[in-house]
Amino acid sequence: MASTAEQLAANVNFGALAKATELKNRIWFTLGALIVYRLGTYIPLPGIDSQVLADVFRQQQSGIIGMFDMFTGGALSRMTIFALNIMPYITSSIIMQLMTAVHPQLEQLKKEGESGRKRINQYTRYLTVLITAVQGYGIAVGLEGMTSSSVAAVSEPGLFFRFTIVITLVGGTLFLMWLGEQITARGVGNGISLIIFSGIVANLPAALSNTLELGRTGALPTLFIIGLLIMAVGVIFIIVLFERAQRRIIVQYPKRQQGNKMTGGESSHLPLKLNTAGVIPPIFASSILLMPVTLIQFSAGSGPDWMTTVAAFLGRGQPLYLALYLGMIVFFAFFYTAIVFNPADTAENLRKHGGFVPGIRPGKNTAEYLDRVLTRLTVVGAAYLSVICLLPEILISQFSVPFYFGGTSLLIVVTVTMDTMAQVQSHLIAHQYEGLIKKSKLKGRR
Repeated sequence: MASTAEQLAANVNFGALAKATELKNRIWFTLGALIVYRLGTYIPLPGIDSQVLADVFRQQQSGIIGMFDMFTGGALSRMTIFALNIMPYITSSIIMQLMTAVHPQLEQLKKEGESGRKRINQYTRYLTVLITAVQGYGIAVGLEGMTSSSVAAVSEPGLFFRFTIVITLVGGTLFLMWLGEQITARGVGNGISLIIFSGIVANLPAALSNTLELGRTGALPTLFIIGLLIMAVGVIFIIVLFERAQRRIIVQYPKRQQGNKMTGGESSHLPLKLNTAGVIPPIFASSILLMPVTLIQFSAGSGPDWMTTVAAFLGRGQPLYLALYLGMIVFFAFFYTAIVFNPADTAENLRKHGGFVPGIRPGKNTAEYLDRVLTRLTVVGAAYLSVICLLPEILISQFSVPFYFGGTSLLIVVTVTMDTMAQVQSHLIAHQYEGLIKKSKLKGRR
């Protein structure tokens, strides 16, 4: 069966795609939904001077504002109805994952299967509304205080303006949350990931054009730009290599006598990814580090002197910033891995189903073995994330390379592309299997 699947996967081509009607419909639905999302990133919020806003954001593009603007595909800098994008939903999802690990009732819900998962998803949506409302109010207040050349960004500040901004941003985020769920159910790939992916990819041509323009004006050497493009290709290759890497732990199931038949005795494997935490560690680390610097920059020097000193030491590319960034990536890699994978629960599930790791006793010993293997894998995964994210970070700070060539953006783009292509391939394989089954039935009737 495995060899047949591999052979079918190798024979996947555009001809097979043309015959897979359901897959084509899914792809068209996904593209249509992403087009709707991109159109929404150009619908501005009411009552804001776009020119003043552009001047202010141009000054803040190296901070957390620039990073989140990358995730929103420019919707934040244009201050559109999708300015917050899907980020509040991702934040609430991560918070709920953390809560299920420490809150007994939520942990029990997680173990109840489909019904428990629906309840947790509902709580996630409620938390998304709360987070979006708080962030929307903060944005409204921040917009009222923005000025450029003595011109205010908001023409008529006040309670009505704040209420309008909060309602619009909450509605935009909830619409994107619904759109992402529709893509997941009726399209191809994970809808939430594809929304972030499309935002990053949409601005890649502009980022490349700006980089080439810097080379044309002499701000960046030509050899450096060539080296940057080669490095980007190398980073993509490394990401693909490490994201596909996994440790397969052999799991054996004993033979069982059921009447006159002998069942069981087969062996399987438990795949452990090298980078279980995914893109969460660099995103969290960047957000936490860039937050104080951005707040200090918004204060425009009106705060105490120590704030300016902190901003100088935490500037991008500074030794303290790089050291803290490295430490946080490693910390969140281990922390999030511990949240999403529980060796004790996995070992207990294996024991209940009669599975065991050869040479390891079921139960506590298996849990300790899985924890030891996972810790070693996470060490390598954290080192891989650190290298991928730190090297572009130095280039961004020293040579003003756009965010879109950073490790985090490339990591998101490559992983989402790999996951989507894997789903397309699985649909094609299923379609070819269905074709083989129909042919065999026709031959049987003859």
